[in-house]
Amino acid sequence: MTADQFDLPLPKPAVHREDEFLVSESNARAIQAIEHWGAWPVMAALLVGPRKSGRSLLARMFVAKTGGVMIDDAERTSETEMFHAWNRAQSARRPLLIVADAPPPEWAVRLPDLRSRLAATPVLRLDRPDDQLVPELLRYLFDRRDLDARPDLIAWLVKRVERSHLAVLRTVELIEEAADARRTRKLSIPMARAVLSQSGLISERLRSQPPELL
Repeated sequence: MTADQFDLPLPKPAVHREDEFLVSESNARAIQAIEHWGAWPVMAALLVGPRKSGRSLLARMFVAKTGGVMIDDAERTSETEMFHAWNRAQSARRPLLIVADAPPPEWAVRLPDLRSRLAATPVLRLDRPDDQLVPELLRYLFDRRDLDARPDLIAWLVKRVERSHLAVLRTVELIEEAADARRTRKLSIPMARAVLSQSGLISERLRSQPPELL
């Protein structure tokens, strides 16, 4: 599946906005399930995935489209509040999307009635970014910061950045800081190499290679 922008059709912006979501095989199944929420076995679903994966953004977009309800950071939400929200979703037929790092029992649910309801709730997973999504994320994040990242730099970073949303975001933030310090918006491989080496974002295996290969 070709990476694309997914926006649960909202008005298309002329420039990048907060309501854009990049799609690849790592998250396409969850998005398809969200689009077909009427087929959920109950009027609620658990959306789980790593931090910075866009899970809260996706939930907000879902609410904007459907008029549903979201609960973010479910692990830190009152169990009584979540229990009543789950019940209201069923009685009102208004979908509820519960956002968490992982589904129970990976976080303890002490209220038995809530535990049984969450056990009956489908789990939609956003996985770690795959080889298709990482370059798209890099291009998107650099573009949003008005940074000139050429294809050769993107290709260089793709081979070196850890496959996690947080690592991709941290890489872009550090490179932006270096660009700001140099008062330039044009990025280069030597700049990125220096940033990643200093920050420890290059793996030990890559660090042991000759500088020209890094």
